[in-house]
Amino acid sequence: MSDTVLTVAGESPYEVVVGRDLADRLPGILGDDVERVAVLYAGTLGALADPVVDVLVEHYDVLALGLPDGERAKTAPVASDCWTALGESGFTRSDAVVTVGGGATTDLGGFVAASWLRGVRVVHVPTTLLAMVDAAVGGKTGINTDSGKNLVGAFHEPAGVLCDMALLDSLPHAELVSGLAEVVKCGFIADPAILELVEATDPAALTGRSDELRELVERAIRVKVDVVTADLRETGGADGHPGREALNYGHTLAHAIERTSDYTVRHGEAVAIGCVYVAELAARAGSLPPDVVERHHAAFARVGLPTTYSAAPFDDLHAAMKVDKKARGNQLRFVVLDDIARPRILAGPDESHLRAAYGAIGGPT
Repeated sequence: MSDTVLTVAGESPYEVVVGRDLADRLPGILGDDVERVAVLYAGTLGALADPVVDVLVEHYDVLALGLPDGERAKTAPVASDCWTALGESGFTRSDAVVTVGGGATTDLGGFVAASWLRGVRVVHVPTTLLAMVDAAVGGKTGINTDSGKNLVGAFHEPAGVLCDMALLDSLPHAELVSGLAEVVKCGFIADPAILELVEATDPAALTGRSDELRELVERAIRVKVDVVTADLRETGGADGHPGREALNYGHTLAHAIERTSDYTVRHGEAVAIGCVYVAELAARAGSLPPDVVERHHAAFARVGLPTTYSAAPFDDLHAAMKVDKKARGNQLRFVVLDDIARPRILAGPDESHLRAAYGAIGGPT
């Protein structure tokens, strides 16, 4: 199958390439004016970064920087260590960063690129399904603080994204399943064909080499590309559409779960729970039909994702949600649906509805 190229339009257009064995495309994306390239990679993924480094060393001076795994990479001290390394190696505005890893690596590496000399070129090579369909596309970067997830960051669009399906061949099954949460989410907020394909496909057939997973990846990326092109900086869409904020469907509770669990719950698992939760919330607010709520439970469960949660009291999660980036003052804001592919913002929902929705997914209220 040939490579698929999706163009993200806007002030700084770039391409997202979906295919196999894509490392050779890197020099063409980075260009001839770059002298030094810092490869930021998850420390345990050195073998996956090797082909990238091998291609780059033929054209550039390469600085390889291993990062802690997962959310432990997304801290100010890790970012500071990267800045120190770039400074000691003489990185200038004409040099570049390449990230190789999952969503945490992409977020941290993108933030380092955005903040170094107020912005240098960055190319993402996501190694997880989650990063391919979510973190690598759209230009959001960020690190965590003690107060919450992604509260410090910047918008910094990449020069390109290489979604190499071959990198999924060695991805642990649990991580593949986690990534499917963002795919299914895209089905609910924008592309019903994603839901139909998920419902018609044996979950065991969703592997890195399957045509079905390739189509799901491409469809999910198209959803994000369309939304980001229309609303890069999350200022809102037309005709009441939430714009880029729609991509946060399920994320308000998801981020609270991640924080209160000390990030022991995978992001995709938290997103699946969060999407089912806001479906239950929308039903209690009188906007979402029961059959669509049930479809949330069924679609996420079909691919092996959790749809219930009871590991934290509602009050703890409620407090964590109040520092969510989408909150305004003391008012919580949720992306909800009126129907499939019809997202909107629900601001200041009744606390009784919030509690009842948590109870509906098995939580102690």
